[in-house]
Amino acid sequence: MADRVYDFCRAAETERETAAVTYTLFQGETETADAEHPLLVLSEKEQELRHHECGYFPGEGRRTAFHYIRRDGGEGQADILSLDSRFRKLVDWLGENGTMLRLSGKRTEAGFAVYRLRIIDARLRSMEPVAGDALLQLMLSRLLSLRGITAETEEADSPEEKQNRFLLSDPQEMTDFLHAAGDTLPRQIRLWARRNLQLLSSGDVSPEEKRHSKRALSMMLSVSWQGSYFPPIDPVRARQILDEELYGLTRVKQRIIETIIQINRTHTLPAYGLLLVGPAGTGKSQIAYAVARILGLPWTALDMSAIHDAEALTGSPRLYANAKPGRIMEAFAEAGSSNLVFLINELDKAEGSGSNGNPADALLTLLDNLGYTDNYVECVIPTSGVYPIATANDKSKISDPLMTRFAVIELPDYSREEKRTIFRRFALPRTLRRLGMREEECLVQEEAVEVLLEKYGGCPGCRDLEQAAEQLAAHALYRIETEGLPRFCFDEARCRALFP
Repeated sequence: MADRVYDFCRAAETERETAAVTYTLFQGETETADAEHPLLVLSEKEQELRHHECGYFPGEGRRTAFHYIRRDGGEGQADILSLDSRFRKLVDWLGENGTMLRLSGKRTEAGFAVYRLRIIDARLRSMEPVAGDALLQLMLSRLLSLRGITAETEEADSPEEKQNRFLLSDPQEMTDFLHAAGDTLPRQIRLWARRNLQLLSSGDVSPEEKRHSKRALSMMLSVSWQGSYFPPIDPVRARQILDEELYGLTRVKQRIIETIIQINRTHTLPAYGLLLVGPAGTGKSQIAYAVARILGLPWTALDMSAIHDAEALTGSPRLYANAKPGRIMEAFAEAGSSNLVFLINELDKAEGSGSNGNPADALLTLLDNLGYTDNYVECVIPTSGVYPIATANDKSKISDPLMTRFAVIELPDYSREEKRTIFRRFALPRTLRRLGMREEECLVQEEAVEVLLEKYGGCPGCRDLEQAAEQLAAHALYRIETEGLPRFCFDEARCRALFP
């Protein structure tokens, strides 16, 4: 990005602005920007902003404003009053990179409406756009083509997202990071990283091997290697989280809390992971996500039904040109943390064997919490902060060595009355929200619910009822949109006609 023409940072500390968010977000719908549909609006207290104004947005931790050069050569500042929600991240990115910009705008009753951004080269003392401007114009056109991004749905970056914004790729950056991190990295990872950095600088190593070493280094150094200390959990809050995710299953929720409550005394994860066994649609995956929320950990999922080769988990050696890390190592890199909840779906499908071994065998070393070695990375990865949660429909298909690594919790199927409540309180309202409908637009009488329970009450889990709720809502929406009805009510006859 272009350097700045003026050093705005020379102002005294006492004159610097207090960090504050000055703008409100609005939802833009147009695919072009002009004075009536601007990208953002700046304050115009001093009435000195020109049609073309040169300056920059400050980075994170500064007041959200545009800094520009006054006619007398001094520094001016115009707060951002409103900002199209589609461009919030773009403005943050421009500020973080200290990009010198030329704004085009027009004075309006609301303020100075900015409808064009261009990147300029400060070193040339020119107002003309530079080569880097092409990327900005592409980003602007893509963002303008987006619709339906509201201020309410925008959320702040999670710690994991902030952590993974920047991935180390340059050998010098990796060396500097390794030096700065020092003893905060596990000893075996420090030694491993130094060896691989030596490979990158060696003239006796093939370009292919250097490429593999660089990729492995980038993955390993992108992970926050944390200790095995875990703060205590609040059992009351834990129960609230489980209740938010699932209805009923009181004994199951109690057993889960009893399993993880030992953290309050040992400050380490339980010695055994969780194995949730039950019919499809009983909420096994939701429980795993809830446990991740309780522990305050990122999570990653692995579907064993799609893995029939151990190499997909353990990675392939760097001897091959197409070598790549295994799915387990990729999970660490994606989560950005060595402490995470590892969800292993369909564990009872892990018994298939391939030419490179049984994938179930590769899971044993991960579950033992003694360290895991990926064939591609070739380094022992600490796993004391990994909490495995597996799901299965039939535990009889799981091998004994795997079963001994888990605390087994069996989930019973829901009763008829529980399914009625789940349909009323969870499945139907959630479906209506997803379709953008109000609850009063789709009414379902008790006789209609009985029809659904007659048809799907004997099926395992609640997925059939959830699909029925989807069909009811879609039919109601169709009738409302095509016939101009204010609402649509399902009685027994209409429900039987829809579900013969």
